[in-house]
Amino acid sequence: MEYGICSLSLAPMRAETSDKAEIVTQMIFGECYEVLAREGNWVRVQLAADGYTGWIDHKQHTPVTSAYFQQWKSASHPRAMDLVQVVSDKDARIPIGIGSYLPFFDGMSIRVNEQSMVYNGRASNPSSVATTAQLIKVAYNFIKAPYLWGGKSIFGIDCSGFTQQVFGICGYQLPRDAYQQVSHGEEVHFVTQAQAGDLAFFSNEEGRIVHVGIVLEGQQIMHAHGEVRTDTLDHNGIYNVERKRYSHNLRIIKRITL
Repeated sequence: MEYGICSLSLAPMRAETSDKAEIVTQMIFGECYEVLAREGNWVRVQLAADGYTGWIDHKQHTPVTSAYFQQWKSASHPRAMDLVQVVSDKDARIPIGIGSYLPFFDGMSIRVNEQSMVYNGRASNPSSVATTAQLIKVAYNFIKAPYLWGGKSIFGIDCSGFTQQVFGICGYQLPRDAYQQVSHGEEVHFVTQAQAGDLAFFSNEEGRIVHVGIVLEGQQIMHAHGEVRTDTLDHNGIYNVERKRYSHNLRIIKRITL
């Protein structure tokens, strides 16, 4: 078996072996993966954290040993807390965004395979249970991040990428897509009983879960829709005050215990 790590700020994972193919998700710095197949200049990978699969350009594949991969997978890694920061060694400075993995961070440096790199920014503490207040504070870091299908970055993110990143920084691994995330947590039966930090899910006309956001105090919701923004939430769904209409139909609310 082959394994790798994302050694760039981020890298697109595509549905097919083409630069024109749909971006299904992104790898972020420090994220490990298993190589499933090769086809021409493309490598099919499966992310270690959430099991998501897609194709990456072989030029963006950085191999790691099997031992490193297994160590990475069995450890809990801090995540970058600064909006933008750098990791560096004597040869390079790599910009990384909030939510990037910091493999084997010891307070000063990280380890990428056998290479040590310096990180001077803020990091999450994976051994500490995050509070709801901390989760909401993390979420607000993403306000105004532009919407990007398949995105997981402060510079482009989709609705489930946003929720996955926020909960991941706070120590809880959600699946990648909204229809997968809805299987987590306990149902909240009435919107009036929703609490800050709950996840609200929304369906299309066929009843399929297609959108997710994080509930805030005062029946507000933060979600990625054009940009990461806040809107009003009620029993019907998300109401956009600026456009004076509902943008999403509420399906279910779930509460996740961190």
